[in-house]
Amino acid sequence: VENASYGLTMCAERCAVGAAIAGGAKQIVAIVICTEDGGAPCGACRQVLAEFGDDIRVISVNSSGEIVLDTTIATLLPNSFRLTGG
Repeated sequence: VENASYGLTMCAERCAVGAAIAGGAKQIVAIVICTEDGGAPCGACRQVLAEFGDDIRVISVNSSGEIVLDTTIATLLPNSFRLTGG
């Protein structure tokens, strides 16, 4: 069954997080996403971002540079999955 999650691809947001961490970053404060219509991150990207904190700012802009969304990852992904214990 096909769906819009494109399971075998890597979204730009997850690539950016991976590159930041590989480059030595320890914290993510904000992410800006630019798409033609100002789309929000997919569920997989939301989960990856949420693992770095609920207060990460998520800004989506359209191809004209207009802000379409300015929120936090906690708002986009309430009750995110978290590992507990060791």
